[in-house]
Amino acid sequence: MQLYMFKSQGDDLHAFAGDADASKLPSRFAPWQADGVVKDGAPPPHSFSRFRIENAIKMNGYQLWRLKPQVAPDTSP
Repeated sequence: MQLYMFKSQGDDLHAFAGDADASKLPSRFAPWQADGVVKDGAPPPHSFSRFRIENAIKMNGYQLWRLKPQVAPDTSP
């Protein structure tokens, strides 16, 4: 399965979908902007589980995700 990647323009929310037109993504987070494609068999970014993403797409039509905020390293002595 080819995975289509999208980013919500109103939030730092991202999604994987099974279709290029984002027809099944939740409208409450719209508008959605295309953000890339993961070819069939290629690993998704950020070491995400392709198996879990594909199962979520089969069940819901999409998989939402967001990155945790980066925490600056503590530089105090």
